[in-house]
Amino acid sequence: MRNLPPALKHIIIINVVMFVATLIIGDRMYEIFALFPIGSPWFQIWQPVTHMFMHGGFFHIFFNMYTLFFFGMALERTWGSKKFVIYYFVTGLGAAACHLAVMYFQGAPLNVPTVGASGAVYGVLLAYGMLYPNSRITMVFPIPVTLKAKWFVVIFGAIELVTGIFDTTSGIAHFAHLGGMIFGFFLIIWWKKRNRLYTWE
Repeated sequence: MRNLPPALKHIIIINVVMFVATLIIGDRMYEIFALFPIGSPWFQIWQPVTHMFMHGGFFHIFFNMYTLFFFGMALERTWGSKKFVIYYFVTGLGAAACHLAVMYFQGAPLNVPTVGASGAVYGVLLAYGMLYPNSRITMVFPIPVTLKAKWFVVIFGAIELVTGIFDTTSGIAHFAHLGGMIFGFFLIIWWKKRNRLYTWE
């Protein structure tokens, strides 16, 4: 942890603290901090932010934090902490906005909450693929394969699009994942056009 950039370290710590608090306190944490659909009596204005630090189980938080650690460290060292935090929250909030819109138009049940940092994590994955497109990534599961980062991002984006359209039973927020990638893509393009991708000022 001492070698982690500061913003990434604090984001991971907050996620772990919230997860432990949820184990101790129970469902009340979900009622307050998870993201409920707009129109739900449980929806609160802070939930698009707080749901990013909530998780539904050990493997949920483990894979999110592992992915964030792997890709986020390179991004924060390239961008600096302030830019990384801005990007992280823009993609996380963008993911929440997309998910809320999809739930609204699908008429999703008002008592089903959403949790997880996955939207922002997918945004981080997208940024890594755009900044380091030819970096090689080895994926172990489901089969060992090594790909350039740009193809890794394309494949994961395509999987989320297809499963988002056809998967109606798993409860996975596929369009939140896509939302994080979409908002990340346009933010990076905007920074590039203003020649601010690698600068803070």
